[in-house]
Order: sequence, then C-alpha cells, then structure tokens
Amino acid sequence: MKKNLSIRSCLTLMVVAFAITLVIGAAIGLFALRSENQALQQTYTVDTPAIANLENSAGQLLRLRLALATYASLTDLHDAKGAEAVLKRSDNYLEISNDKLKKFLGAAVDSDEARNRIQLMQTARDTLLKEGVEPGLAALRAGDRDAFLQIQAYKLPKLYSAFEKAMLSVEKVQLDQGEDRYRKAQDQFQLVMTLVALGLAAALALGWLMRLVLLRAIVKPADAAVAHFERISAGDLGGNIVVESTNEMGVLTAALKRMQESLISTVGDVRSGVQSIHTGVSEIAAGNSNLSQRTEQQAASLEETVASIEELAATLKQTADNAKVASSLATGASSLASQGGDLTRDVVGAMENIVSDSHKIGDIVGVIEGIAFQTNILALNAAVEAARAGENGRGFAVVASEVRSLAQRSASAAKEIKDLIGESTGRIESGATLVTRSGDTMREILESITRVSAIMSEIETASSEQSAGIGQINIAIAQMDQVTQQNAALVEEAAAAAGALEDQANRLNAAVAIFELGGATAGAVRR
Repeated sequence: MKKNLSIRSCLTLMVVAFAITLVIGAAIGLFALRSENQALQQTYTVDTPAIANLENSAGQLLRLRLALATYASLTDLHDAKGAEAVLKRSDNYLEISNDKLKKFLGAAVDSDEARNRIQLMQTARDTLLKEGVEPGLAALRAGDRDAFLQIQAYKLPKLYSAFEKAMLSVEKVQLDQGEDRYRKAQDQFQLVMTLVALGLAAALALGWLMRLVLLRAIVKPADAAVAHFERISAGDLGGNIVVESTNEMGVLTAALKRMQESLISTVGDVRSGVQSIHTGVSEIAAGNSNLSQRTEQQAASLEETVASIEELAATLKQTADNAKVASSLATGASSLASQGGDLTRDVVGAMENIVSDSHKIGDIVGVIEGIAFQTNILALNAAVEAARAGENGRGFAVVASEVRSLAQRSASAAKEIKDLIGESTGRIESGATLVTRSGDTMREILESITRVSAIMSEIETASSEQSAGIGQINIAIAQMDQVTQQNAALVEEAAAAAGALEDQANRLNAAVAIFELGGATAGAVRR
C-alpha cells in the first residue's frame, strides 16, 4: 500500500500532521502564557498594592504617634502655631491610614484564615486608636501633659505592638497566598515543558515516519527512474523497466517504459533505412561521371576566354594610363586658367586704383591752386597796407608773415602731388606687367588643351581594340553558356541528392551509433 500511496497524499498527510502538531503546541503555549499572565496580573494589580496599602496604613499610624510626641514638645516650647499645625497633620495621618486600610480590605485574600487574621488586626487597630491615640490626643488638648506621657510611655507601645503583630500575620497570609500562586505557576510551567517535550518527540517521530514513507513512495522510485534515464541517455535500450506502483512515480515509470519501446522501434527503422542511402550514393556517382566529361569541354572554352580576357586587360590598362595622363593635364589646364583669372582680376584692381589716384591728384591740385591764388592776393594786400601804415602797420606785417607760412604749406602740398603722381606711374607699369603675364598664361592653356586632344585620340584607338576583344569574349561566353546549362541540370540533381543523402547519413550514423538494443530486438532488426 505504501508503494501505491500518491505523492499528493503523502505531502497532504505530512502537512496536516505537522499542522496539527503545531496547533496543539501553540494551544498549550497560549494556555500556559494566559495562566502566567493571570498570575502576574494578580500579583501586580492586587497582591502587591494590597500589601503596600497595609504597610502605608500602619506607617500613617506610626506618623500619628510621632506627631503626638511632636505636639507635646511644641506645647512645652509654647509654640501654639506649630502645635496646631501638627495637630492638623495628625488628623490627616489618621484619615490616610483609614483610607489605605479600606483599600487593603477591598483587595485582601478571601479565605477563612485571612478573614480571621484581618478581624484580629482591625480589633487591635481599633483598640490602639480608642485606648491609646484618642486618649493621648484628648490629654494633649486638655493640657494634661502627665496623662499624655503616661499613655505615650506605657499604653501606646503595647497597643501598637499588638497591632503590628496582627498586621504582620495578615501580611504573612498575603505572602503565603502569593507563594502558593507561584508554586502553582511553577507546577504548570513544568507541565507545559513536559507536554512540549512530548510534542517535540512526537513531531520528530512523525517526521521520521514520513521520511520513511517518502523514501519508499517517492525517493526510491525516483532514483530508479533516474538510473533508467541515464542508461538510455548512454545508448543502452536493453534494460528491463518494471512498473511497481500506480501513483505518480508509477505513471512516470510506465511512460519511461513506453519511451524505451518507442526508441527501440525507431532505431530499428533507422538501421533499415541505411541500405537506401547506399543506393542513392551509387546514383550520385554515375551522375558525377557524366558531369566530369562535360566539365572538360567547359574547361577548353574557358581557356579561350582567358586569352581574350588577358588581351582586353592589357588594352584596358593602356586606356587607364592614358586617361590618367589626360586627367593630370586637364587638372593643370584648370589650374592655369584659374591663375589667368586671378591675374586678370589683379589688372582690373590696379586700373581702378590708378583711376582713384588720378581723381585725388586732380582734387589736390585744385586746392593747391586756390590756396596759391589767395596767398598771392593776401601777400599783395599786406604789403600795400604795411607800407601805408608805417608804425601802425606792424600788425599787417604779422599778417604778411602768416601769409608766407601758407605759401610754404602750399609748396609742401605741391611736393605731395608729385609723389602721388610718381606712385601712379609705378602702378600703371605694374598693370602693364600683369597684362603681359596674363597673355603668357593663356598661351600655356592652349598648349595643354592641344595635348589633351592628342591623348583623347589615343583613348579612342584603344577603345576600338577593346571592342574587338569583347567580341571574342562574347563568342566564348556563348559556348560556355551551352555547356553550363547542361552541367547546371546535372549539378542541381546531384547536389540535391547528395545534400539530402549526406544529411540523412550523418544524422542516422550519429543517432544509431550510441544505441545498444536488447538481444532479441537487435536480431529482429538485423533480419
């Protein structure tokens, strides 16, 4: 039955078992935590505050005793205000003590022993108040210091001691109750630890059991299937595959067995098909023989074609060289033409400068002439006036001096005019030279064009020779085309058959070589 148990069922059982174990463990833990929390809550919120209230109530009574003694001392010192303040605090101490006792009684342990001891403590406290504190306070208020000292020395210590003893017995009950609760919590903790340990042991045992089930139902069949796969991948198809279960691993093993049977059948068919490959190879060999004869005819035609192509190549080379020279000359002619254009532009610019300078010269000459004319008139007038004026004509003498200065400037301007005229003459000569160079350049251009024409004639001759060679090539190509068409048909048939057979042979050889069939099956295939 374990072998037929499905993987889904195994995993489901395992998950359910561990889930149940986890839920039980969590429930036990939560119950234990809840109990511990309740115990701690009882201790923190009830027991501890109750004992604190009881201690505080007793402490307030002790403060009350001390206040009474302080009141007596202040009265002896005649400090009425201080004594009155102490008396008010005494009332406050008593009120606080009663309030704390009331809170303690509300949270005290509810048991017969606790109630009895609390009753004794309340009786002792009432006795302390009625027979000790109140009479002492009344004596102090009445001013009877001796009566107060008598109560303070003899009654109050005994009464307070009895109250304190009863209070300690009540505290002991409270502490015993807390200790009992602690012991119960410890016992519960030990029980939970024991249950957890048992649950852990049960989980480990369950896990071990599930491991055994998985090993038998899944791991061992999986290992066997892996071994079969490795054997088949190595090419051994003769192994015996046994299906031992009906679960998922059994289904996998059955599929593996069917795959092995299919592979055995396929390999047998492949080995049978090898014979047909040999027949196809023989047909290819016969076709290749016929193809060889026709290839020889094609080779002869190719020889003639090669010779014609060589002649054509030589002619083409010569044509290319001539074309290169023509290109170089054309480039030179273009450069010379460009230079001629530049020179022409320079000549035009020089001529424009000459014209501009001529205009400037005309303007300057006109100015100089005007200045010279005015200067002559001024000089004449100045001389006449200076002669008439005598001593008063000194000012005119100054004017005459200025006039002479203008005359000198006019002479300088005349000199500049001469210089400009000289420069214009030089530029005119330069323009003439440029024009001469332009003529030479144009002649060189004409010579280059003449040479280009001669080379183009040679190119034309070479082109004629190329045409003749191309005619021979066309004849040879026509012969090659006929033979090539015949060869193409054979080549296509041979290539198709050879390619198909070669691919099939390669695949079959590679596939069949790795497989080893069982004895009976192998023999059947060979037959």
